[in-house]
Amino acid sequence: MSNRQIHTLLQQSKAANKKLLAVLIDPDKPDMSLLDAQLEAIEKAKVPLIFFGGSLLTHFVLEEKLGYIKKRTTAKIVLFPGSVQQVSAQADAILFLSLISGRNPELLIGQHVLAAPMIKQTGLETLSTGYMLIDGGKPTTASYISGSLPIPADKPDIAACTAMAGEMLGLQHIYLDAGSGAQQVVSAKMIATVRKEVNVPIIVGGGIRDAATAATSASAGADVIVIGNITEKHPEIIFEIAQAINSL
Repeated sequence: MSNRQIHTLLQQSKAANKKLLAVLIDPDKPDMSLLDAQLEAIEKAKVPLIFFGGSLLTHFVLEEKLGYIKKRTTAKIVLFPGSVQQVSAQADAILFLSLISGRNPELLIGQHVLAAPMIKQTGLETLSTGYMLIDGGKPTTASYISGSLPIPADKPDIAACTAMAGEMLGLQHIYLDAGSGAQQVVSAKMIATVRKEVNVPIIVGGGIRDAATAATSASAGADVIVIGNITEKHPEIIFEIAQAINSL
């Protein structure tokens, strides 16, 4: 049976109102010099979490990259899987994502049935997570691959009710995601509305490109801020964003 190390970290950080930063690394990006720059910045900023995964894999180097990352960082690696193919015993934990914003049964329970015995065999810590796609201003790979519509950006009540349902179903984390490369982030109003209605840790990502936006999202109620695409172009932003949310 897996331990509860990362679940405990998230719960204790939330209780202490301490915000956490997670850097999302896409295993499909082939540039190793880029990965080195990201990992160097992650270590410098003492980022506690790396989310690893993507909606689509075209380069099958997941295990190789996981091993490479583990040797070069002290951050905990949490799988952010787009499919059953992205399960690996090399990680520390896995976000067991149920796409509660959509109505695709494969991503509500179907893929989970296939993944469950693999995950149990690996002993990975499993973080049950209600995954909610939020409209980020343009179609995303996640919405296309999942065959689901995101929650409209101007409908915080829908997001809150969806998150409440997820919590009542026993999901222990809620992830609001505007998607990779989103033109607009999940609004502070939506985050605050969800925060008011649920007690579980809230993870927020998609389109966060600067320290001010990260701080606004954290102040609105996000417990974990996820950054991704911007770190590929400007890995130094990792340190700036870490400083901003650590100061809250």
